[in-house]
Amino acid sequence: MLGGLYNLAVLLPSLGVGVRRLHDINRSGWWLLIAFVPIVGAILLIYWYAQPGTSGANTYGPDPKAAA
Repeated sequence: MLGGLYNLAVLLPSLGVGVRRLHDINRSGWWLLIAFVPIVGAILLIYWYAQPGTSGANTYGPDPKAAA
C-alpha cells in the first residue's frame, strides 16, 4: 500500500521530467507514449534520454544551458 502511494506521488513529476527531457532534444512530449510498446519503446526512450540536448534555441524554447 505504501508503495502504491509513493508511485502515485511521483507520477506527475516523472512525466514532467520526461517531457522536459524530450523537449531538450527537440521532440514532442507525446513521444513518452512509446513506452507502451514492449521492450523497443523503453530502449528508445533510454537512448533519447542519454543524448545531449540541442544547442541553441529549438521549437520548445531557448537552451537552458546557454550563457545568459
